[in-house]
Amino acid sequence: MSVKMRERLTGWGIFFLFCLFTACTGPAANERISNVFRYNESAGISSLDPAYARDQSVIWPVNQIFNGLVQLDDRLRIRPCLAKSWEINPDGTEYRFHLRNDVYFHSDPVFQSVKGRQVKAADFIYSFNRILDPATASSGTWIFDNVSREQGGPAFIAPDDSTLVIRLKEGFPPFLSMLAMPYASVVPREAIQWYGEGFRRHPVGTGPFMFKFWKEGVRLVLVKNPDYFESEGSSRLPYLDAVSISFLSDKQSAFLDFVKGKLDFISGLDPSYKDELLTKQGRLQQKYRNTVELITQPYLNTEYLGFLVDQAIIEGKPNPLFDKRVRQAINYAFDRKKMVTYLRNNIGSPGINGIIPKGLPSFDSTKVYYTYNIEKARQLLSEAGFPGGKGMPPVTLVSTPDYLDFCKHIQQQLTVLGVEMKIEISTPAAIKQMKAEARLPFFRASWIADYPDAENYLLMFLGRNFCPRGPNYTHFSNREFDRLYDLTLHEPADSIRFGIYRQMERLVMEEAPMVVLYYDQALRFVRKGITGLGSNPMNMLTLKRVKISRR
Repeated sequence: MSVKMRERLTGWGIFFLFCLFTACTGPAANERISNVFRYNESAGISSLDPAYARDQSVIWPVNQIFNGLVQLDDRLRIRPCLAKSWEINPDGTEYRFHLRNDVYFHSDPVFQSVKGRQVKAADFIYSFNRILDPATASSGTWIFDNVSREQGGPAFIAPDDSTLVIRLKEGFPPFLSMLAMPYASVVPREAIQWYGEGFRRHPVGTGPFMFKFWKEGVRLVLVKNPDYFESEGSSRLPYLDAVSISFLSDKQSAFLDFVKGKLDFISGLDPSYKDELLTKQGRLQQKYRNTVELITQPYLNTEYLGFLVDQAIIEGKPNPLFDKRVRQAINYAFDRKKMVTYLRNNIGSPGINGIIPKGLPSFDSTKVYYTYNIEKARQLLSEAGFPGGKGMPPVTLVSTPDYLDFCKHIQQQLTVLGVEMKIEISTPAAIKQMKAEARLPFFRASWIADYPDAENYLLMFLGRNFCPRGPNYTHFSNREFDRLYDLTLHEPADSIRFGIYRQMERLVMEEAPMVVLYYDQALRFVRKGITGLGSNPMNMLTLKRVKISRR
């Protein structure tokens, strides 16, 4: 049967669902949709295939549909998922996973039986090799860069249906947490072959919710998986009957729908309604406290200013930013606490503790690197040969428009120091390209963690990671830093590895190839009566334990 034929046969069911989630009114309709969780995705969704789950807009629904070997809990601890247990050999090059035997793919026409097929170790081998296949063009290929695909046997082995072995070229302690990423989800070969490119809009997974309906740009509907394997006490998950995702691109309109009770949840704080929802101290405005709950937590996103410190890259006149003392002076020259208070309504934490953000286990709150100290800044600038800023040529900071207020704040503070800073606004795409080509001496950037380990932040300063090969956009290079990094690859003990991370962080902060602005914070506004909304500092949306009690 062709895909087009199946779409025609299910057309009436889709029409019914569309009416149910968008147009039904009255008491009967309200009763039918009372156990449906509703949120808006203003960025839209490009695909429901985990092979392309790069952006949060895609990751959130994919996380409801698919599972991997392991998962992260709300404290970023690695927990079993489709793998019930595992062992790692002493040198960290072999992972042996023991799979559950009660997991089935979602019921779908691609399977011969009414119930979806049982998941086996061979399904993971197929799924992982699919990510690595150039024909897939997955954005997640890099998570398997370290698997042993050379002589000595295959990287993925299934000794039997319930055992999976993964072999690495060398030990890499964060690898297990990388397997919690959506890229490492299991998918059925039958569905990929059946739907082809259409799998992006007709996904088949093992997760708590199954795909039901998607009208692109309008609404996506996921329904409860009655055969889901996880339970909470004596109750089988999930509790919800369905998840409904709308795609209003205007965030102000989505906010108004939330206020009217048409949405159950909004994430983040858009400038269009920032002051309407929050006080200047970052608390929920009084008029919403009876209907809305504010949930906050650290978010693994570090906002910073970067300096290109490789003098061989930039031709022309000498750049004052090549001098470490000038970079340190800029770090001391502005008040991060005031910036967070007045420009972000107290959302987030001042970036005074280094590059590793708040929310990671290796974050060190006792170590303070740069706080506001204008006298120290003046001293450093004088030592660099620019007393009171005299003789120092202007520096230009390149940023996107949405951070213009932060740039102006820093510009004003540097004026007190006698430093003239110009601001150049460009598009995100242009800045990304110029960073990759090492053409930006001074730029604003951010780093959102791909996986919950400080190594993900420190690799930005690894000498062999110079762009465009890697994310070292500052071209920071330090032999001791690189040596310590290599030590961490062979250290499985977290306590020892975290200590090495902090040594590496001190080296970076002393050389100051960056100005850490702030550590981000995730904000979630949830309607009263909703409980069990799972999250973690990766800002993951987990809906399998959500319960709704509508008033």
